[in-house]
Amino acid sequence: MMRGGAKNSNARVAASKGVAFSKSPVLAVRLPDWRSRLVLFVLFAAFAALAVRAVWLQGVSNQFLQKQGKSRYERTLELPATRGRILDRNGAVLATSLPVRAIWGIPEDVLQAPPEKLRALANLLEMPETELRKKLDSDRTFVYLKRQVEMPIVDQILALKIDGIDTRKEYKRFYPQGEVMTHVVGFTNVEDKGQEGMELQHQKTLMGVAGSRRVIKDRLGHIAEDLGMFREPHQGRDLTLSVDSKLQYIAFTSIKNAVEKFNAKAGAAVVLDVQTGEVLALANYPTYNPNDRSKLTGEQLRNRVITDTFEPGSTIKPLTVALGLETGRVTPDTVFDNNPGYMMVTGRRIRDFHNYGVQTVSGIIQKSSNLGVVKIAQMIPQQEMWELYTKVGYGQAPRFGFPGAAAGRVRPYKTWKPVEYANMAFGHGLSVSLLQMARSYMIFARNGDIIPLSFVKVDEQPVGQQVISPKTAAQVRTMLESVVGPGGTASRAQVAGYRVGGKTGTAEKIVNGRYSRTNNIGYFAGIAPMSKPRFIIAVMVDDPTGPLRTGGFVAAPTAADLFSNALRAANVPPDSSITDIIIPEVPLEESM
Repeated sequence: MMRGGAKNSNARVAASKGVAFSKSPVLAVRLPDWRSRLVLFVLFAAFAALAVRAVWLQGVSNQFLQKQGKSRYERTLELPATRGRILDRNGAVLATSLPVRAIWGIPEDVLQAPPEKLRALANLLEMPETELRKKLDSDRTFVYLKRQVEMPIVDQILALKIDGIDTRKEYKRFYPQGEVMTHVVGFTNVEDKGQEGMELQHQKTLMGVAGSRRVIKDRLGHIAEDLGMFREPHQGRDLTLSVDSKLQYIAFTSIKNAVEKFNAKAGAAVVLDVQTGEVLALANYPTYNPNDRSKLTGEQLRNRVITDTFEPGSTIKPLTVALGLETGRVTPDTVFDNNPGYMMVTGRRIRDFHNYGVQTVSGIIQKSSNLGVVKIAQMIPQQEMWELYTKVGYGQAPRFGFPGAAAGRVRPYKTWKPVEYANMAFGHGLSVSLLQMARSYMIFARNGDIIPLSFVKVDEQPVGQQVISPKTAAQVRTMLESVVGPGGTASRAQVAGYRVGGKTGTAEKIVNGRYSRTNNIGYFAGIAPMSKPRFIIAVMVDDPTGPLRTGGFVAAPTAADLFSNALRAANVPPDSSITDIIIPEVPLEESM
């Protein structure tokens, strides 16, 4: 009994102490030796690879880590180049750059500033505090708060000592002559890139090349160290234009007065140098101040001298007559019977403003007879007329060196119907710009040749292309001078002390696809002094109101005022002894 009980007791004790896995066939784990060795090898290889990679990155090839580190504290600061000045032909400054600053901030840091400082910052930036906070409510690490801030304001902003606020050097364009010169010079945007006029046309010359500087910045954007890596900026080159500030002011004042006097929609004027082809003045009204473009409209921005095209009307009649003279088909004394004041061309009536009866070719130009020039044109093949228009630049891609210059429209001569050709003879059915019209009168002022126009000061005499003979040019000049005399349609263009020649024009505007009797453009193109031509002036008055709205009434006197002041300002000697100008109360009208 005792022996059996002891045996059972020992078994219980053994069971309570547990049994080794190796003694139990159920719990025994049998792993192959190769698996344990494989696991050990993989762990060793992984640690070895990490060690090699660490040595490689930190000891042998550390360029990547250095690059990543530098990107977090090194900065390349752009050193802006000063934009070149724009000068008039006499050296007067038309556009220059003033140093200003761009205000930027780190949103996270700026928003920590006291409310009163943020309110003061908003006032200095001339924006509501809500707008400032909206700009700063950003996940970006850098935001511009305002560009082109003038230095006195910048100093006040920095005096607030707001963490995260810093500045960047830049330039702001300033235009001393404001609205007077703006359609020539143009303007730049906030990035200092040309947007209009000569600023746009000569962007590459004026802009220069920015430099750079490498620095180390702290978290707040402050420069902690200069690394000495510096590239000098190349400043932009100055640009000298052909325009004369004095003549520009005279042209602007004349056209502004005309628009206001005749309650017109708009007006434009251009002055050309006969000898060099330089554009001495180009004025538009309405205009705008390029120093403050906050209220700029499309009407103010339009450069009507070069971008607007219109039917030239009677101002083209001297070209038709010149071609007839040049080809020997007529002479200044050739007579045409224009009774009864109208004629039919393929079923369409063409009329004169009055029945002028029998007229010479000179009389046709003086009285601006539609019938007379149509009869001359009918003697000339259409191709010859088209070639003349092409030579003087009508319908051709402009080469004026000015952005946005319009080519106008002259259809191929093979498509002209007889009535269309008749209309073109007196300026209908084609379109030109005011600058193209002025340039076409070069052939009369320069003894038959024509030269390129330039908005940049010319140092060498340009070479002209002969279009008509000097004899023909002289004959037409005589006719143009008679137009400005007491018996012509441009008698209001007379200037005391100077011989002036030119031609008026009136064209009905197309409204809703049809010619309007109540909307028209009046213009004048002329030359002075006739003894030795110096200036060509073209004037346009758009949509004048009142009982007398023709070129002879609105454009001719505007041109006379411009000629008078321009000739005297340029010290051109008088070439006429006539000082008392007799102008009829109501001018003779040119046919439309």
